[in-house]
Amino acid sequence: MRKIALLGATGSIGASALDVIARHPDRFAATVLSADSRVDELIALCARFRPQHAVIAQAEHYLALRDGLLAAGLATQPHAGADALAELAGSDASDTVIAAIVGAAGMRSTLAAARAGKRLLLANKESVVLAGALLMRACAEHGAEVIPIDSEHNAIFQCLHGIGPANERVGKLILTASGGPFLNRSRAELAQVTAEQACAHPNWKMGRKISVDSATLMNKGLEVIEAHWLFGMPAERIEVLVHPQSIVHSMVEHVDGSVLAQFGQPDMRTTLACALAWPERVESGVAPLDLGRIGALTFQHPDRTTFACLDLAYAALAAGDSASATLNAANEVAVAAFLDGRIGFLDIPQVIEATLAGAERLPADGIDTLLAADASARRDANSHISRRERIAGASA
Repeated sequence: MRKIALLGATGSIGASALDVIARHPDRFAATVLSADSRVDELIALCARFRPQHAVIAQAEHYLALRDGLLAAGLATQPHAGADALAELAGSDASDTVIAAIVGAAGMRSTLAAARAGKRLLLANKESVVLAGALLMRACAEHGAEVIPIDSEHNAIFQCLHGIGPANERVGKLILTASGGPFLNRSRAELAQVTAEQACAHPNWKMGRKISVDSATLMNKGLEVIEAHWLFGMPAERIEVLVHPQSIVHSMVEHVDGSVLAQFGQPDMRTTLACALAWPERVESGVAPLDLGRIGALTFQHPDRTTFACLDLAYAALAAGDSASATLNAANEVAVAAFLDGRIGFLDIPQVIEATLAGAERLPADGIDTLLAADASARRDANSHISRRERIAGASA
């Protein structure tokens, strides 16, 4: 019986994880559930799954969580705040941690799980982007087992299984991208797109932030950085291909010319079932793949001029030090501003580029330094956004 700490239980990945867990009550038990601020949803999940611990990240909601659990007659222990989240991620309440908190907020708990030697099911790509060297060092030093549950990195994980050191036998890693809702659009067409249009992903059901990242191709840029750290592959041997059907989740090209690919429905339950039971396989609830019905699978190179975020990610990875932390923070701020209607879609890469250009490069040698780079980038990105708002207001 695996004891699962699900960090980010009320999000889309959390829902998929709990669906898989519920299908196998003899194998998996959700012992820790966390949410950011959705107290009522967290209490409802506790009533269904009966975890030992529940954590609400926003500490001001602690009393609502405590009182709600008591009113429901649950023995689940309430906790609140980032420190409690990190402490439980590293505690013996679980042997497996699903890191599904969106953004830099998930970094401390992810590191805590790694330092406790857990099986770490990693969906929080920002932790790897922000602190990849620290995270992978912690995993190596403490014997943590990292299994990525992003569909792309999980595909590569499966394709690399059993071949030994990847750098010796692999020519390149090929990350597939759906292209998002704006595939083949021109810059002129993108100038007036709305947040709702950007969040309408054609294949995947995702949260709003990651949906916008998919639309800008920043999601794929972050995945390039993530693949570099997870698999020890240099950036020049990580390629991105647009694959609109989202059936081939990624590929590995070997030095002999062979290319291995992992196919599957665009459903996160596949990767979660794989990671939870690995190296065994269990039923995930996902429908079988009918390639005859799907018919054609197509691939094309991304338009890196129109969708500039991808090249910004490659540039940040090449710059090293704290540049990836700056990239991630600026992107989070810019996407939030776009979703709030403060800037346009094409302003997102411009805000990120300006923030990167003005950022001080700090050594990526400690969590405090990286968090300082993160905080500085957020201030700078907000300043760039405010400046754009003033200019837009003056010209209106």
